[in-house]
Amino acid sequence: MLVEQLIFIVIAFALFVYMFYQLIKKNDTKYVPILAIQALGIAIDFVQLYFTKEDFSILVKVIIYILSIGIPIIILLLEKLNADISETIDVTIAKIFLVFGNSKSAKNTLIKLVTKNPRSYLGHKLLAQIYEKEGGQRKAVDEYAQAIDINKKDYDSYYKVATLLTDLDKKDEAEHMLVTLLSKKPDYIEATIALGDLLIEKEDFKEAVNVYSEAIKLNPTSFDLNYNLGIVYTMLNDFQNAKMYYEKAAELNSIIYNTKYSLAEIALMYKELEEAEKYFLQATEDEELCADAYLELAKIYLIKGDKEKAIKYANVAIQEEPKRIVEKIQKDVSFAIIIAKLSIPFNLENEEDERPRKLTKKEKMAKKHLEEMVEITKKIGYNDVKFENKSQIENEKETEKQMQEQKERGQ
Repeated sequence: MLVEQLIFIVIAFALFVYMFYQLIKKNDTKYVPILAIQALGIAIDFVQLYFTKEDFSILVKVIIYILSIGIPIIILLLEKLNADISETIDVTIAKIFLVFGNSKSAKNTLIKLVTKNPRSYLGHKLLAQIYEKEGGQRKAVDEYAQAIDINKKDYDSYYKVATLLTDLDKKDEAEHMLVTLLSKKPDYIEATIALGDLLIEKEDFKEAVNVYSEAIKLNPTSFDLNYNLGIVYTMLNDFQNAKMYYEKAAELNSIIYNTKYSLAEIALMYKELEEAEKYFLQATEDEELCADAYLELAKIYLIKGDKEKAIKYANVAIQEEPKRIVEKIQKDVSFAIIIAKLSIPFNLENEEDERPRKLTKKEKMAKKHLEEMVEITKKIGYNDVKFENKSQIENEKETEKQMQEQKERGQ
């Protein structure tokens, strides 16, 4: 016991003297708490000598060794690994403040840290995360940029800056940031999707295809890449490629029903009614798509000449979303032969659609485009359409628009 006590005292005092020397040498007050913890451990050691209960003595010894020897040794190891002790302590304190919901004190701690040490990567990164959470996008961008400047391989911060710039409507800057990120890390799927979204919004669909195609070489089993390629090929009127990628996406994730809806619409273009029916029936499982899927099923049975089933599915669609579906039925002349038998409710103006909307802007855009193409191909003939010829489709759309305007003027 005496030998053990002597060894402990020698090591503890040696560590205490070393930490005190570091305090003087670096003039860093962050060593003060460490010295206080060591002093507390040594003081407890002297006190526990007066106790003889073995259980209590073992517990106290564990605490003494942690305070007097364990913590100082950890600090020494961190210094050997070139870790900034001051930075580590400040970041730890800030995280403790955050655990207790005190973001103001956490920010103040980190601001003092980065002011004293502008190259503190951990300080800038955590400060950026706090600003982002609070909605301070501009300050978050500045702090993430500082973190990137210190650590060029912090790819997540590149992505964060791009998303924040997008939120701030600085989309050209966001696009540049994403291009830079992908040049450094081509397999960053989230960055590819974000860049693709910006290109789709600009209607630069060909460049979006290029971006997704490069990424899918590295991640051929990515649902998101296959699905987004289906969307951009849809907007380019390349429905053969769109179908191929929608099918791959559907294999990878069977519960994203918009792929089934898109495949059903493409099948309708080629007058593959059985395939279209199969996919529309699957799409009815989706709360947002079910009304449209039932309405499309009604159209299929009108084409087949089965009025009873057409009425049945049209009524189900109306029941799902009365106001929107009735408006679509009234604009579609194909329903004229059954409209008198449909259960159209009164006072549709008072109907409120509280259905949750999950489809993104690009998904809605592709869905609308597919539905328009189906209507056009009905008029000009399924077998005569060259789908890859976008100008032909656009001409047909323009002709239809002009005819409608002339009809309205005539009325």
